[in-house]
Amino acid sequence: MADDSAQLSSQLAEATLNESVSALKAEFSDRVPIRSIISRTDGGSGFAGQHVRVGGWVKTGRKADKDAFAFLELNDGSCPGNLQVIVEADKGDLGQLVPTGTCVVVDGVLKLPPAGAKQKVELRVEKVVHLGPVDPAKYPLPKTKLTLEFLRDVVHLRSRTNTISTVARIRNALAYATHTFFQKHGFLYVHTPIITTSDCEGAGEMFQVTTLISEGERLERELIKNPPPSEADLEAANLIIKEKGDAVSQLKSAKASKEQIGAAVAELKRAKENVLKLDERSKLQPGIPKKDGKIDYAQDFFARQAFLTVSGQLQVESYACALSSVYTFGPTFRAENSHTSRHLAEFWMVEPELAFAELKDDMNCAEAYVKFLCQWLLDNCYDDMEFISRQFDKTCIDRLKMVASTPFERITYTEAVELLIDAVKNGKKFENHVEWGIDLASEHERFLTEVKFQKPVIVYNYPKGIKAFYMRLNDDNKTVAAMDVLVPKVGELIGGSQREERYDVIHSRIAEMGLPIEPYEWYLDLRRFGTVKHAGFGLGFERMLLFATGLDNIRDVIPFPRYPGRADL
Repeated sequence: MADDSAQLSSQLAEATLNESVSALKAEFSDRVPIRSIISRTDGGSGFAGQHVRVGGWVKTGRKADKDAFAFLELNDGSCPGNLQVIVEADKGDLGQLVPTGTCVVVDGVLKLPPAGAKQKVELRVEKVVHLGPVDPAKYPLPKTKLTLEFLRDVVHLRSRTNTISTVARIRNALAYATHTFFQKHGFLYVHTPIITTSDCEGAGEMFQVTTLISEGERLERELIKNPPPSEADLEAANLIIKEKGDAVSQLKSAKASKEQIGAAVAELKRAKENVLKLDERSKLQPGIPKKDGKIDYAQDFFARQAFLTVSGQLQVESYACALSSVYTFGPTFRAENSHTSRHLAEFWMVEPELAFAELKDDMNCAEAYVKFLCQWLLDNCYDDMEFISRQFDKTCIDRLKMVASTPFERITYTEAVELLIDAVKNGKKFENHVEWGIDLASEHERFLTEVKFQKPVIVYNYPKGIKAFYMRLNDDNKTVAAMDVLVPKVGELIGGSQREERYDVIHSRIAEMGLPIEPYEWYLDLRRFGTVKHAGFGLGFERMLLFATGLDNIRDVIPFPRYPGRADL
């Protein structure tokens, strides 16, 4: 796994005390990332005496020695740590340099700090190259401690805070690790559509995509400005047609020249076209078009109902049934009017699909993937995880280590319910009643992972009544070959299944769940023509971030959260 570490991490690990700091300059910028200086094992002290250009935003700043110089804590987002910068008064306006949020680019010399100082190296400024000032009275992010809830109201600036920038780097690392894992294992990355006409989950909680409303409003404005023709207008236009027709007949009777007759015919043709246009405009009605009392989606942009996708699974299956191992990784949407800390209207899903695979193969892939992600963070984001450990969840690093190194427990749904019932008999109280056939609640999932087994658990073979139509029906005709990966802190992290490859069975399941057949005809074609056993799963990317960081609210682990009442930017 070390071979897959980022190039920068490799450079840092191999750096020697004699290395030139200029060799670590950002490839597309005339500066050295702060991470390249302070994240070395010597904290950057080996670069003492070398000239360097750095840029970043002031986290904290203060004047000292009767305003003779100022101390700046500078951060450029490349790591959680700051570089201490010392600026003398003759190098710039200290009053403009010290406010939190100020952007500066400076040239200077790296120096060893006084003995006993926290930092291993500091920068003495020789020249201020750039200054992006801030008015402290108006800047929304003072250097005082800010709550995550407050930061959701300044989503365009919150990435400048330590917590959100740390989460952004962890999120980036997990995305990179996701592509690395699947590419290493021979999966093909497929871009599935965001606009779809299929409801993967059958839940109906989908955002509709339509131009009917905007078109209706546009038409209403146009009809006010240019009213449709009246009956009198149409009669007058038809009278012109009669007059033009009579004129043509008279010219022909008089044996007029071809030029004269041709010109008269052209006028008649224009008169007829004008009547067609007037007739068409006379039928225009403001508002949303309807047919037989229902909205006429044939007039919509896609000539049918369309939605934002809740999952790319169905579409990516079509590629799995031709290219074997594929995955999609992109945004998905759900119009669920939920204000809980676990729900978003827009979220990201990682969805691999494996042809020639059964449920056990699916579980093996899911376990290997989650372990890979955990180990990747330990190998490549340890400084960020240490920050999270200090500020939010002291157990986050140990949790990653445990998941990365521990075999997952595997139990059937029936066994899981029996364990929960036994726990109730022994005095455990759950808010949600436990019986066979229920969809396990988060409290049940966390009990299994945090109390009973104290490690990740894969629960499989769920009742068919609580799972989607595409999951393979087991021989008992009561359960389906579905599986959920449960982890401490968040409960369900992954949901997956072996897909139903038998045409007659899946056709019956669609009808049984009250779904229309027509939108899924293309999906049934995958079973009609060259059907194959296949399986897959979906990992909620934000849930993985909640698990890794221990943060409590899903709105804090996505850059621009969308939820009921909020869609900032």
